[in-house]
Amino acid sequence: MSIKRVRYYLFLKDILALSLTAFGGPQAFLAMLLERMVNQRGYITEDELWELNALCNMLPGPSSTQLVSAIGFRVGGPNLAYLALLVWIIPASLIMTGAAILIYFLQEKTPGALNFAKFIQPMAIGFIIFAAQKTISKMVQTTEAMVLVLISTFVAFFYSSPFVFPILLLIGGLSTSIKYKKQPKLEQDTPLKIQWANFYLWAGVLAGAAVLGALTKFQSVLLFENFYRNGSLIFGGGQVLVPYLYTEFVDFKHFLSSEEFLTGYAISQGIPGPTFSISSFVGALSMREYGLLGFLTGGLIAAAGIFLPGIFLIFFVIRFWDQLKKYRPVRAALEGINAVSCGMLIAAAYLLFEPLEANLLNIFMILTAYSLLQFTKISSPWIILGGIVLGILNNLIF
Repeated sequence: MSIKRVRYYLFLKDILALSLTAFGGPQAFLAMLLERMVNQRGYITEDELWELNALCNMLPGPSSTQLVSAIGFRVGGPNLAYLALLVWIIPASLIMTGAAILIYFLQEKTPGALNFAKFIQPMAIGFIIFAAQKTISKMVQTTEAMVLVLISTFVAFFYSSPFVFPILLLIGGLSTSIKYKKQPKLEQDTPLKIQWANFYLWAGVLAGAAVLGALTKFQSVLLFENFYRNGSLIFGGGQVLVPYLYTEFVDFKHFLSSEEFLTGYAISQGIPGPTFSISSFVGALSMREYGLLGFLTGGLIAAAGIFLPGIFLIFFVIRFWDQLKKYRPVRAALEGINAVSCGMLIAAAYLLFEPLEANLLNIFMILTAYSLLQFTKISSPWIILGGIVLGILNNLIF
């Protein structure tokens, strides 16, 4: 076996280890990447890691997954990057698909079985509020950005249609790109050269899925198109995905109940790997009417749909990123895009709370989850596990 192949094997083994141990959100994930990929293995330098992370945060899609694939691309080209993608997403996607099957089975056999999730459903809202606060403190730095946050919150709450979100993102980006002169000038040493193959692939799959779905009306094709479209629009990480999925699959299409969605979101916060894996939970339950095969197909389709756009786009941009980042309008547009994403996140917290009973217990659990995240070092999995244990004890006693 050649040295190169051994290196690739070790890289995939490291990715698998991360997929099974990366608890705690993007900050913990970045720390683990720094330690394993940079300090221990030397796959890339620390400067390269931070630069790739910045690039992934500027693109739509799951930033942690894009970062894993981008490192794989730098280490061994596109083939290794795609393998790294599979190794990274499969464990979490299988867990969330299994969770969907289990919850459906419990509900069918024991009506009211979701009572075990009585406490983790409001706790999930506490997680979203915490994520919103952290995201806003990081991404919103100007008065103009805060105004965009407020406007997008208002619009996303009163017009909760999946078709409103891309329009809001476009308007947000355009509204701040006109302030490009405030961005420092960076000299272009070479003309911008773009290889369009992966962009055409991304756009072709997007258009093809939409046309095929409209012609065939097959639920599996429509489901892929739904997730692929959402994966093409999400800026800001897994927490920003929540309002998109909730609006489309709970409010708009009624494939899931609010209780099911909140339970799935809470479970996704307690497992390792990419937070976008909640898509497999939503996709599996969206095809429950087709039995076990439907669950497995739905989970697989959702994972493919949500992860592929970001991967196509990172492979497209990474080839000319060093040149593109020097254009001031590109950097300026990100302020508006990020601000709109924050507004959607705030609206999501309220929209998810609305179906819950507005009693003191639910409010207490929301505040408890938020406080534990904000003021203690207790990790997400332990908080979720505590909520599940409380729910089980509540069922046994009452």
